[in-house]
Amino acid sequence: MKHNKFVRRYLRLFGQYFLQYCKVRLEYRGDLIVSIATTLVATGLGLALVFILFNRNQPVAGWSLDEILFLYGFGLVPLALFNTISVNLYYFGQLYIIEGKFDRVLLRPVHSLFQVMSEQFRLESLSDALVGVALIIYAGLRLDLSFSAIAIAAGIGAAACGFAIYFAVFLLLTCVSFWVEDRVGIIPPIYNLLAFGRYPLDIYNPAIKVFLSWVVPFGFAAFYPSAKFLGHDEYARYFLAMPLVAAAFLVAAVVLWNRGVNNYSSTGS
Repeated sequence: MKHNKFVRRYLRLFGQYFLQYCKVRLEYRGDLIVSIATTLVATGLGLALVFILFNRNQPVAGWSLDEILFLYGFGLVPLALFNTISVNLYYFGQLYIIEGKFDRVLLRPVHSLFQVMSEQFRLESLSDALVGVALIIYAGLRLDLSFSAIAIAAGIGAAACGFAIYFAVFLLLTCVSFWVEDRVGIIPPIYNLLAFGRYPLDIYNPAIKVFLSWVVPFGFAAFYPSAKFLGHDEYARYFLAMPLVAAAFLVAAVVLWNRGVNNYSSTGS
């Protein structure tokens, strides 16, 4: 009972935070529209690169163009959800540690991580999720994939695990700021690796494939679930391991965050 009340409370608070931020952004609709357009252009350029690289008559590493489009689209969904709430992770070291905003967070009777994640959103990133769904449907129809209720439920679950993996990896990197004060941090170079996970891992050498599977597990966020849905049965065991990978990294990230909070020293300003 207490657990249910706890979850309901935080879901309600998150909804209130999100709606309030939406109201603030809608006060400047022109800025929001420009941001959405910019995001769509960037996504369109990435998609154009896919056509340039893989638009051949022969499959690349056993993957056809339609399969790669499905993978690209599926990868956009969890990434878009992550980008929507990840703004404060990216700037955590500068805004919360160096500039002292974390002191204010610790004074409130709500978990510090929840507050940091709920104070700002990148609403324009949600447009990428719509593009991703459109690509999934387009490529899925061309590949004669099943869109049954079970398949859709499995896809939603896989996207949720992908979101959890992205969140956990970058939360782990963010926690470094509790011990090493750095305005930029180590997130930007790892963030650039996200693009690698939206292409078939089969095109990379074995070392990169292992790195993107078990060190920085972006492959579990997009490639392995897509491979399962597309009938690449050689990756079925990786698909089954996806929830375990997401849970393990997420638990590790939250534990490290709590230790970082205990290690935090106020700026005194």
